Amino acid sequence: MLMLVVSDLHLGKGEFLKSGHVNLMEDFYDDQMFREMLEFYSTEKYADESIHLVLNGDILNLLAIDIDGVFTHIIDEQVSQRAVHLIVNGHRIFFNALKEFLKCPNKKVTYVIGNHDIGMLFPLAQQEFCKEIDAQISFVESFTHKGIHIEHGHRFDPLNCVPRFKQIVKGPNGKMILNLPWGSLFCILVLPQLKKDRPNIDKVRPLSKYAKWCFYYDFSFFVKAAKLSFNSVLRLAGRRDFQHSKGFWGTVKLLRQFAIYPKYAKLARQLMKRKKYIRTMVIGHTHIREWRRFPDGKFYLNSGTWNIIPSFDVGQQADEKKLTYLYLNINDLSDELLDVSINSWQGQWRPFRSDGCLTSLL
Repeated sequence: MLMLVVSDLHLGKGEFLKSGHVNLMEDFYDDQMFREMLEFYSTEKYADESIHLVLNGDILNLLAIDIDGVFTHIIDEQVSQRAVHLIVNGHRIFFNALKEFLKCPNKKVTYVIGNHDIGMLFPLAQQEFCKEIDAQISFVESFTHKGIHIEHGHRFDPLNCVPRFKQIVKGPNGKMILNLPWGSLFCILVLPQLKKDRPNIDKVRPLSKYAKWCFYYDFSFFVKAAKLSFNSVLRLAGRRDFQHSKGFWGTVKLLRQFAIYPKYAKLARQLMKRKKYIRTMVIGHTHIREWRRFPDGKFYLNSGTWNIIPSFDVGQQADEKKLTYLYLNINDLSDELLDVSINSWQGQWRPFRSDGCLTSLL
């Protein structure tokens, strides 16, 4: 069986708005390349092969969707369903590709929910997605298959997660709404305004270094970003309908971790030591493709993103873009991982470039 893993595609409402203006909140422009990749892995030599496609979180950017021109942090089931519908209309090729892939024999899709698409926890949002691909798929927050553990990775990032039992809470007027973490609130309340001046600011890695660069070389923008962020914290820090709120000073302490990602290779190692049955840990979230092979033959893998990754000191310049995905070949009889690599899709005439086979046990 082959398992293909992609993450952090961040589909929005489409490249252009109804007005004809460019949609600054759109991050995904490779619908056709995605269609070609799925066609490649469902025809010719792969036509009858068992292939499991894992959409490992932040596939839809439900946080960057305005409803009738308004970005809202009060997100209930109906808002999430409508956001999915708007994304579908902006990415028909993408959803048709999934539909055609699932029509082929022995093909399966699992959707792992991340922090930007946390609204997929709602049944109506899931139903909207499944209706558009004309198939029922699984929506999970993590899963383990034959020693391979897959999750998006945001639960290790304090700014981008809340406890699972508090992800949906009672909000204004008794509505059940998403209990959004501060990272998500920043994406909704602050980011749309900042992107008007720096379209790629949310893609810069590492963002912490870019913030320092702004302080020294783009101070007026630094002040604007700081002011918008502070006002949002001040407005929401004491709100009771956000159950994770720790008050103003508790929030300030938490926000000191802004743009600092945990060391995921170390966390993966610790998890695999506790849970011996996990031999390979796969995450996304950071947008940085990476892998580690540990002395005992276990692996940590990050599938990266299909979005642009600018360098840390250039807020408006796109520097790197690779359509990366994980390729894992599993022996169905022995459950043994035969091959694993990080591939970069390059189109139907040059299907992919492998960054190297991490293991080859045949």
